[in-house]
Amino acid sequence: MTPETFFAQAKQAIGLPAATPLQSAYQFGASADKLAALVLAGQKTATASARDLYEPDEPLPQVGGYDVVLNAANEPVCVTYTDAVDVQPFLDVSDDHAYREGEGDRSLAYWRQVHADFFKNEYAEANQTFNPKKALVVLESFHKVYPISSDSFE
Repeated sequence: MTPETFFAQAKQAIGLPAATPLQSAYQFGASADKLAALVLAGQKTATASARDLYEPDEPLPQVGGYDVVLNAANEPVCVTYTDAVDVQPFLDVSDDHAYREGEGDRSLAYWRQVHADFFKNEYAEANQTFNPKKALVVLESFHKVYPISSDSFE
């Protein structure tokens, strides 16, 4: 099923106007299946991306946008609603944000280690160098709106 078809089903199921646009469809960069499952379970309600790696004309996520989260096979898993978007220095990310990302032990120390490793690779692929003292991250908070329960896919 395509993300657009999945989103159309979601709009009908949760009563969104037919004209409601899909902001994006994406998979999480590391461990797409595991992280999508955390979103589906309601444990992961935030994410972070490297601001420096956005294309010059690529928009940041927008508050009020709907996204389809994909698994590693690019299949739709759920729909999220973006509650907040903020750009901050990597070293200013809060304990609360790290916890809401829902990964590992949910600590800021774990978040920093995992994201530093991930961003180092992402920056290298873009022929750039990740510097945690200078890097900006796009922090997105969201909540799952469809399916209503994770039982829908079991």
